[in-house]
Amino acid sequence: MPSRHSIRALALASAAWSGALAAPAFAQDATPPQAAAQDDAGTIVVTARRREETLVSVPIAVSAFSGAQLERGGAIDITEIANVTPNTTLEASRGTNSTLTAFIRGVGQQDPVSGFEQGVGIYLDDVYLNRPQGALLDIYDVERIEVLRGPQGTLYGRNTIGGAVKYVTKMLPQDFALKLKGTYGSYDQADGIVSVSAPLGDIVRVGGAFARLSRGGFGRNLTTGQDNYNKDIWAGRATFEMGGYGEPVLVRITGDYSKDKSNPRGGHRLIPGQFSGAPVLDDVFDTRGGLRDPRQQVKSYGLSMNVTAELNDVFTLKSISAWRKDDSASPIDFDALPAVDVDVPAYYRNEQLSQEVQLQVDAGPLKGMIGFYYLDASADTQFDTRIFTTLNGLTAFTQADVDTETYAIFGDFTYDFSPQFSVSAGGRYTWDKRKADILRQNYLGGGSPVFGGAGLPFGAPSTDFRGDATYKKFTPRVSVSYKPTPDHNIYASYSKGFKGGGFDPRGVGTNAPDLNGDGIRQDSEVASFLSFRPEEVDSYEVGYKGNLMDGALYVALAGFYADYKDVQIPGSVACTVTGGTPPRPIPSFCGVVSNAGKARFKGLEFESNARLGRDMMASGDRLNLQTAIGYIDAQYREYITNIGGVPTDVAAFRRVQNTPKWTASGTLSYQAPVGDGSIYAGTTLSWRSKTYQFEIPNPYIDQKGYALWDASIVYTAPNDRWSLGLHGKNILDKEYKTSGYTFVAANPVTGAIVNNAAGFPTPSLGREGTLTAFYGNPRQVFVTGTVKF
Repeated sequence: MPSRHSIRALALASAAWSGALAAPAFAQDATPPQAAAQDDAGTIVVTARRREETLVSVPIAVSAFSGAQLERGGAIDITEIANVTPNTTLEASRGTNSTLTAFIRGVGQQDPVSGFEQGVGIYLDDVYLNRPQGALLDIYDVERIEVLRGPQGTLYGRNTIGGAVKYVTKMLPQDFALKLKGTYGSYDQADGIVSVSAPLGDIVRVGGAFARLSRGGFGRNLTTGQDNYNKDIWAGRATFEMGGYGEPVLVRITGDYSKDKSNPRGGHRLIPGQFSGAPVLDDVFDTRGGLRDPRQQVKSYGLSMNVTAELNDVFTLKSISAWRKDDSASPIDFDALPAVDVDVPAYYRNEQLSQEVQLQVDAGPLKGMIGFYYLDASADTQFDTRIFTTLNGLTAFTQADVDTETYAIFGDFTYDFSPQFSVSAGGRYTWDKRKADILRQNYLGGGSPVFGGAGLPFGAPSTDFRGDATYKKFTPRVSVSYKPTPDHNIYASYSKGFKGGGFDPRGVGTNAPDLNGDGIRQDSEVASFLSFRPEEVDSYEVGYKGNLMDGALYVALAGFYADYKDVQIPGSVACTVTGGTPPRPIPSFCGVVSNAGKARFKGLEFESNARLGRDMMASGDRLNLQTAIGYIDAQYREYITNIGGVPTDVAAFRRVQNTPKWTASGTLSYQAPVGDGSIYAGTTLSWRSKTYQFEIPNPYIDQKGYALWDASIVYTAPNDRWSLGLHGKNILDKEYKTSGYTFVAANPVTGAIVNNAAGFPTPSLGREGTLTAFYGNPRQVFVTGTVKF
C-alpha cells in the first residue's frame, strides 16, 4: 500500500500541474532554461535569491560551479567543492558512505540520527532534503552547484542557519541527445553514465540519466574479508518536460532513484585494544570490525514537479511539489574489532512531503517574491548499542520516531532607487511542530529482537516518552547595495537564522532530575530533560564584488560577524544503568544534548578569477588562476555543561568542530585550441588548517593542517563530439582524518584524556577503548571518456 506521504504527494502534484496548465499564457518572452555558472566571471548567473542574477549583482557570499567546470576537474561527488570554497566543510559522516556532514562558517550538524537536523540546507532542484541520509550526491548530469554562505532563512527556511548548497540538474535539450561517459581508474574504479533525451513534439521532451558507479576498497576488513571504503551504486533520474524555450509555461517532472550497496565503512583504531591487546593496523584504510548485520544498504528516491508560469510581464507563478523517501541499514562497529565491545546495528527511515508556491514580481525597479512553504516529514530510527564484554552482554535498544510539520510564509523584495543604489528587505515566519516517540529498552544476553538478537528484556524501559513541542520564529533579512558601475557592487547585509529545537532520541528518561523535589519523575520533567531549544544566529556581512580590467579579473571579498545563541550540542557518552542479580551499575551508552550557550564567529572570505594571459602560445589560448581564501575566528563565549550536578562554563576548553581557521585553494588552468578541438590542463592546490572533530579537543582524532593536490588534462574533439581526460586526486597521497568516534575517559572540564597504567587512554565504554578514525580518499588516478550523439 502507498504511504500517506506518497498519496498526498501525488494529489498535490496533480493540483499544481493542473493549476499551471490553466494559467493564462500572457507572457511575451520565453522562459529561459536555468542558467549555468559560466567560466567567464562576467557572465556567471546564480539563483541565490530564487531569481536569476549575475554573481556580481547578488549581495550574498556565494560560490558557483558549472557542470562543465566540475566535469573538466574530474569531480566525483559533492564533497569535492568544499576544497575550493571558503569556510566550508562537506564530508561523508563517520561510519557511513552516503550521509552528508556539512558545515559553513562554523555552523552545521554532525549527528545524523533523528531528532537532530543539519544547519546547512541541501537542495536538489530547489527541493529541500530534510535529512542527511542519501544527501552525499554524486556528480552527474549536473547544471551547476551553488554554495550560499551565511543564514538563508528568509528564502530557504529554517535549518539554513549556516548556509545552503544547491544542486541543480540539467534541463533537457530541444533536440535528440545521447551522451555516454565512462571512467576507469585506480582501485578498480569503473563508472558508466548514460544521458539521453528526445522530443515528443514541439513542446514536450523526455529524458533520463542513468549511472553505475563502482570502486574497489581503499583497504580491507581483516575480519570479514570485505573491501573497506568501496563503492557500489546504481542511480538514475528520469525527466518529463513540457514548455519552456519560448513558451510561457514550463512543467518539469523528475523522478530519481539510487541504491548504494557499498560495504560498511569501518574505522581505523588509533590505540591498541586495551583488553585484547590487538595492535594498531599499519594501513589506515584497514579495519577489523566484526559486525555484519544488518546488511549495509541505502536506498533513496523521490518525485518532484517544478511548474513555472509567466502570468504576464510582471508576475510569474512557481510551484515546487516533492515527495522523497530513503531507507538505510547500517552496521556500525564503533570499536573496530571482532569482539562485540561497542557495536551499533541501525536502521534509518525517512520520508518527506513538501509544497512551495512562489509569486515572483518583476516590475521595473521592484523585484522579488512572496511565497508559502509546507513540509511534513518523518524520521524513524532504530538501533542497538551492544556491549557484550560485560554481564553476558548488554544491549541498549532505541527506537525514535520524530515527526516534523512546518508551515512558513515569506517575502523578499529589492527596490532600485537608482541604477546605483538598491535596498532589499525580506522576512519569513516559520511555524515548526516536532513530535517525538522515543523508546529505550535494555536487553541482557544478546541483541534486541529487531536486529535478530536473542536478548531478554531487562527491567522497565529506561525511556518511554511521547511528547511534542512547537516553535515559532520570524527571521528577517535586509541588505543595501551600491553599484558605482554595473561591474562593481558594494553591499552590507543583516540576516537572522533559526534552527528548530527537538528531543534527544538517545536520552535516558530515567536519568531526568526531579526538578520539583516531589520524588516522582513526571512526564514534564522527562520532556524537559530530553528536549533542546532552537538555536539562532544574527549575522552581519559587508562585501565587494567586481569585474575589473575589462572582465579579465573577478574579485569577491566578504567580511562577516555572527552571534550564535543556544548552540545545539548533541553527543553520546558512557553512562551506567542499574540491573542484574543482585542489582549493580552496568556500563551503557547515553545521549547527552545541550544548548551550550553562546558563540561568536567573525571572518573574511576572498575569491577571484584572473585571466593571467591569452594568445600566448596559440591564438585563442588562455591562462587562468582561480583562488579562494577563507579565515574564521570561531569561539564559544559560553558553554554550560552539567558536571556533578553543577552547571559549569567550560567555554575556555571547547572548540568549534569541523571549522578550520584557514581554508585556501588555487586553481591554475590553461586552455588552448588544438586544430578544431581544444585542450584543457588544470591543477588545484587546496589547504586547510587544523580541524577539531568534536567540541572537546582530542589529539588522536583532530587533524592538523594539510594540503591536497589535484590535476587534470582533457582533450575535447571538434564540435564537442567526444572528449578524453586524465585526472589525479590527492596526487601526493596525503593521509588525513575526516571524522571519528571516541569513548575514552577525559577530564569533564578540560577534556584532557585520562591515560591508564599502560599509557593509553582509559576506556569509558566497553573494555577495548573506542578511539577510531575515518580518512579522506587516498591518491586516485583515472581516465574519463565521453561520446555525444
